[in-house]
Amino acid sequence: MKRRLFTPEHEAFRAMVRTFLAKEVAPHYEQWERDGIVSRDAWLAAGRQGLLGLAVDEEYGGGGTADYRFAAVLGEEFTRAGVRGFAVALHNDVIGPYLTSLGTEEQKRRWLPGFCSGELIGAVAMTEPGAGSDLQGVRTSAVDRGDHWLLNGAKTFISNGILADLVIVVARTTPEGGSKGLSLLVVERGMPGFARGRNLDKIGQKAQDTAELSFTDVRVPKENLLGRVHGGFGHLMDHLPQERLTIAVGAIAGAEHLLEITTRHVREREAFGRPLAALQHVRFEIAEMATECAVTRTFVDRCVEEHAAGELDAVQASMAKWWATELQKRVADRCLQLHGGYGYMTEYPVARAFTDGRVQTIYGGTTEIMKEIIGRSLLTDRTGRRPG
Repeated sequence: MKRRLFTPEHEAFRAMVRTFLAKEVAPHYEQWERDGIVSRDAWLAAGRQGLLGLAVDEEYGGGGTADYRFAAVLGEEFTRAGVRGFAVALHNDVIGPYLTSLGTEEQKRRWLPGFCSGELIGAVAMTEPGAGSDLQGVRTSAVDRGDHWLLNGAKTFISNGILADLVIVVARTTPEGGSKGLSLLVVERGMPGFARGRNLDKIGQKAQDTAELSFTDVRVPKENLLGRVHGGFGHLMDHLPQERLTIAVGAIAGAEHLLEITTRHVREREAFGRPLAALQHVRFEIAEMATECAVTRTFVDRCVEEHAAGELDAVQASMAKWWATELQKRVADRCLQLHGGYGYMTEYPVARAFTDGRVQTIYGGTTEIMKEIIGRSLLTDRTGRRPG
């Protein structure tokens, strides 16, 4: 079915992104995979091309467009190119909204120009060794010391953790537990007591630097508080739907690309004296995946449209995230099987997509958490009581 989501302006932007990927990323990506990190030069190149800070106001150096469809185009093209380690979507669609919607005028002028140029790379530090999807279990603490917060704790699995110049840290600013005592503090590169651990060795997305971070008596200036004191949990809940939609956009694009690759493979690869495509089982596999991708694409495109209009809610975003990422996982597994032994070779795109995409059902909120959000919303009674 013809997609009706994008205008000629969006498609012109798509062509520009493809040119950027071919020129600035593809020739270097294998080296970044070996290095376990993307070159800072690539971030600067993305900034020069106008790919960073798409939704940031022009006065701060950004693209000045609140139209999320441009972000969707960017996410689709990076995924189709197999560039899952260059975390531009995280920078733009996850970190950016915190700075633009919660930042003071002083903070925006201090951080956003570098954010848009690629000189300041962003990260958000939520997950801890003992607190993942359950943000109420955060133990990293920040104590009010008058003119600064004294920050102590540890975070793990932090994307952009090695490269990041600005880290939005979720910290507990009241002694009691629960969700009401969390705040967001921006820790900057070079602050005494802020240390980065090892660049974690993952099964996929090798070029994406994922790190352990530690904070030992870090003096965070009061002017680095992002949003309201003790309002961090609400801020996180407000911004997670876009993060989850962004993951869904990448997931369906990844599934479709795998289907394209595999369709070509079964047409060309022969077994028992004829193409694999001549086997009924193979045709059924392709038919099933194509139908599942088409249905999912329709729903995700509708979610993008709703979000661009400011109407997407947390439940719809959770539906898109869990369904699209689980589909991507299934498609990757089935496509690898159809490639046979070749699918297990890392030089084949299907092998890398299989390992790179596996984390999609985990980060940004696991599939199980997405189902919990949806189920609780649907089963809450008129008095506001929830089951359990």
